[in-house]
Amino acid sequence: MGATGATGSAVLDRLVTLGIPSRALSRDPAGLRAGLSAEACALVQTHAADAADPQSLRAAFVGASQLFLAMANSPAQVAHETAAIAVAAECGVRHIVKLSAPAATPDSPVAFSRWHHEIEQALDASGLPHTVLRPYAFMQKLVTLAPPILAEGVVLGALGAAACNYVDCRDIGDAAVEVLTRPDLVGETYTLTGSRTFTYPELVDLLSLVLDRPIRYLDLPPQAMYEHLVRRAGLPDWLAAHVVEIQQLAVHRPESPTDTVEKLLGRAPRTVEAFLSENIHQFR
Repeated sequence: MGATGATGSAVLDRLVTLGIPSRALSRDPAGLRAGLSAEACALVQTHAADAADPQSLRAAFVGASQLFLAMANSPAQVAHETAAIAVAAECGVRHIVKLSAPAATPDSPVAFSRWHHEIEQALDASGLPHTVLRPYAFMQKLVTLAPPILAEGVVLGALGAAACNYVDCRDIGDAAVEVLTRPDLVGETYTLTGSRTFTYPELVDLLSLVLDRPIRYLDLPPQAMYEHLVRRAGLPDWLAAHVVEIQQLAVHRPESPTDTVEKLLGRAPRTVEAFLSENIHQFR
């Protein structure tokens, strides 16, 4: 599930590279299939599925042995993912790999992390073997810094000098495929990060270097950051609140990298420097 998302598409790409047959689910399966290569089309079945429609999930899950469960953050996430878990159990799925979030505890200051905790509890209650991936901030989200950089040469945040973990979605996808294809890895919770943390001032220095022009970091109070995201960036209230909560989590609970990606994949994780160099055209 989530085959068109940043992590789901990375999982699908890795499965295709390894020649492993899979089933990709989407509310628009024709559009999904149109975007696949000829090689992928030979290995990937595409099925219509909507998390709000249990019958569509039943039709899509029948005959599947494992489920990669990833859905975009939304207020309906708990309902949708727990429904998918229940249907998977009904249909004989034998292992679920869930994309979760850091700090997935009942007392987390981040609402989505509390919701992921609820979903993990539903997984435990299902009795199905399952594996949980808890990635930190996606490097791919760094491109959302581009509009204020292009407009005003500034990066806005509410992080102060707090350091954040970042991980490339392609490393998450590779890690997911490892746990889908190696029975010895089933049943664990894996926290995924890159090899080092970055503060926003450090990111701004790096962007200034690769863009060869000065970029400023403007640190805002949390409420001011929330108001900017709603009024200027056009985010819905719940998403703006989520962004600020995530940033404040890093302020109040210092982050440090793990070596989990390297242990799972036998190689170092992709770096922020390499990601920015690869995507620098989006900042110009």
